[in-house]
Amino acid sequence: MARSARPVVHYMATRPDGTVPPTDNYLARYYRGLGETIPTVNLADHIGETIDHPSPGQKWYTDKPFSYFHMYTRPGEILERIEDGWPIRLFVVEPLGETGNWGGGYYPYWLMSQQIRVVEETEAWRAFGHRGAQTLAAIAQLPDLARQWADEWAADPEDTRRTYAAWNERVHDTHALDWWAHYRAQYSRREAGLKVADQLADTAAAQAATAAGADTEALAVIRLRARCLVAGQLMFDRIRNGEYEQSIRALLLGAALDTPTPVPA
Repeated sequence: MARSARPVVHYMATRPDGTVPPTDNYLARYYRGLGETIPTVNLADHIGETIDHPSPGQKWYTDKPFSYFHMYTRPGEILERIEDGWPIRLFVVEPLGETGNWGGGYYPYWLMSQQIRVVEETEAWRAFGHRGAQTLAAIAQLPDLARQWADEWAADPEDTRRTYAAWNERVHDTHALDWWAHYRAQYSRREAGLKVADQLADTAAAQAATAAGADTEALAVIRLRARCLVAGQLMFDRIRNGEYEQSIRALLLGAALDTPTPVPA
């Protein structure tokens, strides 16, 4: 018996206050510089309601900073156009009336409309894709982990340096972070999620390690380890087939290093 098609879910991300960011950040900055206020709408105020775009532009061109409702069918790419980055709120919406997609075949997960029904608010972690909850959990652990890694380096710099040097060399030789994680994220439509997770991991680890007194050399490898760990969590289900791929995944998760890393659920 043929399987029924999975229903398409449309997502829209908002700022933390529930308002929709502009569809074009460059135009938004330009018009704000001229003293203009960019129109928006607060999705949190309209759960279960149908709303029209407050200032619709030409279909389907970006002729205004906020010219249409821009939604995604692949939540892992939502963060690619968010004005202020993370954190966000995430809503399930239903496009109504005429729709468009000027991204064509390159961005089949985009959809534009000038009228939507706001179905519900959903978990923000979905903006990172299928592994979003595990990824955010790993990021939340990074301040404590980075301080622990910095303390281990300070306690035995020579031995820790050798351990990290071998791991660091293999990370770069295998291209674990740039080829394996990046391209698997691209294929599974989590590229934007991986990019934002990478930035969050780097910032969290750098702040914690710096506060713990890590020197320049230790700080560099701690930041790399944090980025690899989070990438390994996000792409855990996509880097898995065969012994070599499993070794890449273990490398990202830091299995060759002394400190135990979180085990994905």
